[in-house]
Amino acid sequence: MALVAIVCCTLCCSNKDDVASSEGEINEISIIISDVLWNGEVGDSLRKKLAAPVDGLTMEEPIFTINQYHSQSFGGSLKRGRNIIFVEKGEEKDFDFKQDRTCAPQNTFTISGKNTAELLQIIQMHADEIIRTIRQTEIAVNQYRNEKAGLMDDSKFRQKYGISIKMPLAYNAVLKDDNFIWLKKEIPGGNTNMLLYRVPFATVEHNKDIINNIIKMRDSIGIKYIHGKDPDTYMVTEEAYSPYVFMTSFKEKHAFEMRGNWEMKNDFMNGPFVNYAIRDDKNKYYLIIEGFIYSPSSPKRDLIVELESIIKSVKFI
Repeated sequence: MALVAIVCCTLCCSNKDDVASSEGEINEISIIISDVLWNGEVGDSLRKKLAAPVDGLTMEEPIFTINQYHSQSFGGSLKRGRNIIFVEKGEEKDFDFKQDRTCAPQNTFTISGKNTAELLQIIQMHADEIIRTIRQTEIAVNQYRNEKAGLMDDSKFRQKYGISIKMPLAYNAVLKDDNFIWLKKEIPGGNTNMLLYRVPFATVEHNKDIINNIIKMRDSIGIKYIHGKDPDTYMVTEEAYSPYVFMTSFKEKHAFEMRGNWEMKNDFMNGPFVNYAIRDDKNKYYLIIEGFIYSPSSPKRDLIVELESIIKSVKFI
């Protein structure tokens, strides 16, 4: 614990003027840990928790990219990393979390235990908290980057759906009608997409069969609006991969979150999607916000986070 304390103290700012922007790629974690612990049960436990496969992706990608460093090599730009975890054997069992030590945003977690068993216990107890905290930070960082790059005027979203949304200027409207908007951003090797529309309560809640109802809803939208270049090609939920569905809360509103894979019927195109069905009791409908990706040769994890950052920027007005 003493070594961790010494290293952590070097992170602290001498005054507020020293605070700068943190560094690092999206979904990247620096773990400061000895080789002995990293190559044993403790490292295995950290990798199992923090590098588990992302839900909803057909090609396996880890939740976070993990980089291991020794305490002796922890310096320079590493101190400005956005997500840092210190792990070592010490005099007492302890878990500590601090934010914005030398830069912002920055998450610093300290895991200490007298032996391997205590370290494993702390990791088991706090892994979900660590994951949740880092995810929230990465969403916020994406939103900040979108704002710096420029946002679309959201007056039409306010008028049509009663929401504000931080939609990047890089997105362009592909198709829209009285209830439906499809926006697309071109990226190397493909595109990312956003859909917004409304459906009655019964569309999602009929017979409490939420999963199948949302799949049917998505497929009906695909058949109507999302078509391929060839005749009789349209987007549907891929049957080969069962989507993940979570009951959640969205800005204090009841919501369902679905993650899965889409495919183009009668074609070979496919990719991941994230769909939020948000219950708007005031206006008596579900607001559906979905992001989906077509980028066959690129990793999808960080693109999904980018789409989720747009979705989670929504505020009801």
